[in-house]
Amino acid sequence: MSVETAATVQDRRRAELGQFLRACRARLSPEDVGLPPGTRRRTVGLRREEVAMLAGVGVTWYTWMEQGRSINVSAQVLDAVARTLRLDATERWHLYHLAEATPQRIGTTATKIPDEIRAVLRGLDPLPATLINARYDVVLANDAHADLLWQWHSMPCVHRNMLWCHLTEPTARQKLLNYDEEVPYTVARLRADYARHVGDPEWEEDIRRLLALSDEFAELWARHEVAEPEVRIRKLSNRDAGDMAFSINELEVASMRGMRIEVYVPADETTKQRLPLTRGHVTGAC
Repeated sequence: MSVETAATVQDRRRAELGQFLRACRARLSPEDVGLPPGTRRRTVGLRREEVAMLAGVGVTWYTWMEQGRSINVSAQVLDAVARTLRLDATERWHLYHLAEATPQRIGTTATKIPDEIRAVLRGLDPLPATLINARYDVVLANDAHADLLWQWHSMPCVHRNMLWCHLTEPTARQKLLNYDEEVPYTVARLRADYARHVGDPEWEEDIRRLLALSDEFAELWARHEVAEPEVRIRKLSNRDAGDMAFSINELEVASMRGMRIEVYVPADETTKQRLPLTRGHVTGAC
């Protein structure tokens, strides 16, 4: 792509961002956000000044963003604007992509993975298996797991985290068939592990971002429910193989503190027969 073409695309993206923000602002009334209705309002919906005030950002800065000017946009500011405009998960992602500031999680500490653990994951194939930590970061996955979930995202995956992928993927409920059982359990496991990490900067920032990004997570987190490890059934819909059910078994990795291997074992004969239909999309995941 030439420099001229790239600049044109960027200008169009900024113009689209401004139009999107104006449309979202127009659909909200002052009463929707707890402001008095006022009189003689010539602006449909909220004023720019009101959005900026509620989001805690400068009026000039917000105006420039709506005008499509070239400015640096932080994820924290976008989170605040998204909350103020009451964007749902799909709309938030649209905002982040237009602003070219997808809300990536704080970088996880690099982990050296022993060759023996890589060999274990490869050896578990054809059973899907993944190495995860207590925050559900996907540290490593074997080919079978990558094949099983290769079509999970309708947008590029930037998180490499199971919980974030569930909460931020617009089609997650169509693909994780027992979503309403598995996601609350996952949050309860996270809450239980959080007790050992209170004050840890990565944990605190991760949770703060999830609370800002997902009303669903905020509601589940506020329950203060905790859960212990247990064998669970995870029901998935795969584009090539159809509906499948797996028994999720966890293997603790003694040599890597806080790490565990999740192994997907077919929970019924139908899933066992359909599992080969998921293969052939990726190679070299380990």
